Amino acid sequence: MYEEQAHSGKLTNYLRELGTYLDSYLEFDQPDAMANVDHWRNALNQPLPDRGVGLDHVLKELGQTVIPNGSQIPRPGCTSFITTGASSAGILTGLAASVAAPQRIGLHAFNLLEEVSLTWLSDLFQLRPEMKGVYCSGGSVANLLALGAARQWTFENQGVNPAEDGVTKPCRIYATDVSHRTIHRAAAVLGMGRKAVASIPTDAQGRMIPEALEEQIKADAKHNRIPVAIVATAGITSTGAIDFLSPLAAIARKNNIWFHVDGAYGLPGILDPKVKALYQGLEFADSVIVDPHKWLGASVGIGAAFVRDRSLLSRAFAQGEADYLEGSFTDDNIQNSMDSMGIPYQDFGVELSSPSRGAVVWALLREIGKEGMQTRVCRHNAMAKQIAKRAISHPKLELLQEPTLSICCFRYVTENEIIDNTQDITEDNEQNLNKLNRLIHRQLVHNGENIPSTAMINGKLAIRPCFIGARTDWHFADSLVDEVLRIGQDLDSNLT
Repeated sequence: MYEEQAHSGKLTNYLRELGTYLDSYLEFDQPDAMANVDHWRNALNQPLPDRGVGLDHVLKELGQTVIPNGSQIPRPGCTSFITTGASSAGILTGLAASVAAPQRIGLHAFNLLEEVSLTWLSDLFQLRPEMKGVYCSGGSVANLLALGAARQWTFENQGVNPAEDGVTKPCRIYATDVSHRTIHRAAAVLGMGRKAVASIPTDAQGRMIPEALEEQIKADAKHNRIPVAIVATAGITSTGAIDFLSPLAAIARKNNIWFHVDGAYGLPGILDPKVKALYQGLEFADSVIVDPHKWLGASVGIGAAFVRDRSLLSRAFAQGEADYLEGSFTDDNIQNSMDSMGIPYQDFGVELSSPSRGAVVWALLREIGKEGMQTRVCRHNAMAKQIAKRAISHPKLELLQEPTLSICCFRYVTENEIIDNTQDITEDNEQNLNKLNRLIHRQLVHNGENIPSTAMINGKLAIRPCFIGARTDWHFADSLVDEVLRIGQDLDSNLT
C-alpha cells in the first residue's frame, strides 16, 4: 500500500524528473495528441484501481503518456486564443504557492504578494490611485465582480441594498454586439437578466458609437429603466479594437452612470506609446478588469478586477457570518500568521477558497519589470502591423481591418472561384472566399506550426492571429503569412 507520507523528503528528485519531462515538451517537437490518440486513451481510460501503483509509477505515466499528448496552446506559433502557455516564472511560482500557501488567507508572505502585485498592476496600467483590486479565476468572474459593484452602487443610490433585497426595478447595462458575452452572463447571474444588456450600435471597426449610446440612455429614461453600467472594451476579442473611452466616460459622468472598462485582453496595450492615446478616458473608469493569464504570461486561472471603492465589493459579495469561522481569528495581539485572515479578499468576490494568484503575478513582473512587459507588448503589436503591411502589399492577400493591438484580421483572395450564375455574383464570391479561407485555416491547424483562429469581419471570414505569448517572437509573423500563401496557392491551383 502506498501512502503520501512514504515520499517525504523526495520532492526534489520528483521535481527534477518532472522538469525533464516538461523541458522535453517545451521543445514542441512532439506530434499532436490526435496522432497517437488510441494509445493514450487506452492507457489512461482505466477503471478506478483498488490498489495504488505508487508515485514513481504515476510520475512515469505522467511524463511518458500525459505530458507528450498535451495541448497545442502553449506552442509559440499558436495564436488562436487569447490565452497562452505560462512562462517559466509563472509555472515555478504557481507550484511554490500550491505547496507553501494553498490558500491566500492568513498573514504570510503569499498573502502580502496579493496586494503588492495588485498595486503593481494598477501602477503598470496607469489606473487612478484609489483603484483597488481582487484576483479571481479570469475575465468571466472579473466582469461579474465589476458589474456587481456597479449594481451595488447604483441601487444604494436608490436607497436599496441589492445584495440583501435583490433587484427591485428594471435595469440597463450598455454594451455592444462585440462586447464579451460574459457581460450578458454577469447580468443574468446578478439578477438583472440578459435582456437588461442593451446593444449599442458600432462603427465599422466594432467600436461603440457615443451618440447612439446617448440616444439609448434617453429612451430608457422614459421607461424608468435604471442605468447600471456603461461597458467599454479596451481590446475587442475578435479584432483588438478599442472603444472611444474618453467620450464614453464623459457620457457616464454626465448621466451619473458607472463606467466599466473590460481590458481583459487589451489593457496592457497602454504600454505601447504608439497606441497609448487610445486609452485616454481610462482614468475616469469606475471599474477595470485585466487577465494576467493573457498577455502577462500567467497560467490560465488568473484574472483581476479593480474598482474605485473596494468596500462596494464587500457589500455586494461578502459571505456573511459562518459558524465554522466565527472566533477562529482575532484582530488583537496578533502573533501568528493564523491569527488573522489578512485583507478580506474572500469577501471581495465569489470565492472563499482561492489559490495565491498574486504571487504568480508578482513573479512575472519581478522577473522582467515594466520595461520587459512593454517590450513584449510593443513587439506583438508590431507583429500584427507587419502582417497588415504584407497583406496590403501582396495581390493574393486582403487586410480586413487595420490592427489596433496584437490582432490582425486578413485573408487569402483568388480570382479562380467557381461562380453559381443563379446567385448574386458578389455574394457568391464572398461565400467561396470564406470557404477557401476556412480550408486554409484548417490546414494551418493540421500543420501545427502556425495556429491562428478565425473571425467574421462584416461577413468575411478572416484568418486571425493574436500575438500574446511570451515565447512568440518575430519569426511567427512572417512565418504565418508565408504558410497562408503556400497553402492558398496550392488550393488555388486545384481550382484552375
